Amino acid sequence: MDIITLPTAADMHIHLRQGSLMTMVTPAVTEGGVSICYVMPNLQPTISNTEMAVAYKAELEALAPKVTFLMSLYLNPALTPDEIRKAAKAGVRGVKSYPRGVTTNSESGIESYDIYYPVFQAMEEEGMVLNLHGEIPSDADKNVCVMNAEEKFLGHLKDIHLAFPKLKIILEHATTEAAVNMVKSLGDTVGCTITVHHLQLVVDDWAGKCHNFCKPVAKYPSDRAALRNVVKEGHPRFFLGTDSAPHPSHKKEGPDSCAGVFTTPLVLPYLATILESFGALDRLQDFACDFGRAFYEVKNEKWVGEVKLVREEWNTPQKYSFGGEDIQGEKGDVVPFMAGKPLGWKIASIN
Repeated sequence: MDIITLPTAADMHIHLRQGSLMTMVTPAVTEGGVSICYVMPNLQPTISNTEMAVAYKAELEALAPKVTFLMSLYLNPALTPDEIRKAAKAGVRGVKSYPRGVTTNSESGIESYDIYYPVFQAMEEEGMVLNLHGEIPSDADKNVCVMNAEEKFLGHLKDIHLAFPKLKIILEHATTEAAVNMVKSLGDTVGCTITVHHLQLVVDDWAGKCHNFCKPVAKYPSDRAALRNVVKEGHPRFFLGTDSAPHPSHKKEGPDSCAGVFTTPLVLPYLATILESFGALDRLQDFACDFGRAFYEVKNEKWVGEVKLVREEWNTPQKYSFGGEDIQGEKGDVVPFMAGKPLGWKIASIN
């Protein structure tokens, strides 16, 4: 097989940033073969109410008019059931939870979920989605670090699901065999996103390699195998969420590397190449296009195109530049995932 034709993909976890970086990243959504995406709210300031979500969506639509942007709010103490109902009426699709301090712009994150049960009840009633960053904060006294923070979080997922069985919950960017098994064990209202890079990386690939460093970090080969196997089996509650999170190269390459891997412009070429490497190319459309849309019950997309992928070996660009003389704000370069490395598939056309 040298040609693959499939619908434009659904990226159900993406970071589109602000300012000049947003101006570069947002139009790249369609370049990667994606026509609908679920947008993360961890900006500065965070997207914490309906008005902010609506305004941010308008900015994104001005940059990529054909893309359907599903918006989210940042779970925070000021969020009320009334605001949830207001957000639902405005078309906001869900609420994202970040444990305090575990990733970019999560300083105002969650320490306890119990106080949010009235919010979760309102979300359940309104048909909104709860998106969970599935880690607990590192704590040396409790032997918690980046390598086991996800596994130790999973009890919270189970507790929330049992308390609100009709609430759609997504465990975002799973990295462990334990996470795969937990999601499988729960009901049909619990889904799970898997990134492009976690299907490729293990711990050795990011230790000392700043451009592969992300949160949650890639884990052991057995964990990667579990992610690959659940994609290969075609489980309908596991689907694409790239967690593409661009940072300027100087913020990745400094003494405190920012967490994030940038995949947006090449989503389908990356996926076709990686899935083929472990015998799952026949699951490309299920994983990247169909399962996410089904879980989110997508009904009214602006546009769904047809992507033609062709078998062709070529090298991933070394960088993507943003900003410049005609754009106010920061300027620089973003180094993409697998920069300079060969890919086996290329987008020939998007119609």
